[in-house]
Amino acid sequence: MHLITCEYQGEQWLGVELGDQVFLPCRHSQWDHSVDSMLALIDAGAKTWDKLRELSQQSEAETRVPREQVRLVSPIPRPRQNVMCLGWNYIEHVAETAQDKQEEVKLPRSPIVFTKAANSVNGPFSDIAIDINVSAKMDWEAELGVIIGIGGRSIAEEQALDHVFGYTVINDVTARDRQKWHKQFFIGKSFSGCCPMGPGIVTADEIPDPQKLSIRSWVNGDLKQDSDTSYQIFGIAKVIAILSQGMELEAGDVIATGTPSGVGYARTPPEYLMPGDVVECEVGSVGKICNKIVARKRSTVDSVGNGLSWSM
Repeated sequence: MHLITCEYQGEQWLGVELGDQVFLPCRHSQWDHSVDSMLALIDAGAKTWDKLRELSQQSEAETRVPREQVRLVSPIPRPRQNVMCLGWNYIEHVAETAQDKQEEVKLPRSPIVFTKAANSVNGPFSDIAIDINVSAKMDWEAELGVIIGIGGRSIAEEQALDHVFGYTVINDVTARDRQKWHKQFFIGKSFSGCCPMGPGIVTADEIPDPQKLSIRSWVNGDLKQDSDTSYQIFGIAKVIAILSQGMELEAGDVIATGTPSGVGYARTPPEYLMPGDVVECEVGSVGKICNKIVARKRSTVDSVGNGLSWSM
């Protein structure tokens, strides 16, 4: 199934994309209307997922609306926890980072994990508002996102993919100057709106091998990243197994699995996103998102400041 969260007639709905139409299960008399969001659907479990698949295939006209009449938002508008992210998980991205730092190429021995704040999540086609006075080095990172469907601790790598609900596309937009200034990833990764996600979630049954998916990004129509998930250093099953060793993964958790080479900071000369730019990210069989960069309007509080000064 291709699952979405959308706005229709001023309300937010869980939906299933069916070509040029969208099935809204909460309009169906046989649907449990308490399951009215993506997180509620994930929590409900496999029997409910099967029921949704059945109803979507047999749905009546009044339960469907034209695709053009809905507006997509992030499939999980507000995750319960921070988005878990992997750094340097593609061989060529490690190489371009080492070249930028003039260091020897050394592949990580274990996954490099950080998080993006839950409230950084943005819609798949929403604007990303930035303030170049805060960061003038906003970068793009196309990534395959994994949505956990069945939680657990100490998950065996051989069973790890059974815990996946589905897959989505994420752009891990990053303030490189803040990342460098604070000497850790969290702040530079967590700017508001800098985690566009979508366009929906493709359920795991439709992706037989997540290590065989193309991944690309464009800025203003120019191809910037062009790779596939077979180049991941740590595959999705291994990542799930490692993450679950010391903490319990929960249903609805979001994992961004790293970006391939072609990001802005490693280019010669470096390239960064500015107001007016349009950035697109695509993962084969999963979908494509597209976001325009706009200038953030500064509030009165922004203008007055908080007494802090920064030098980069």
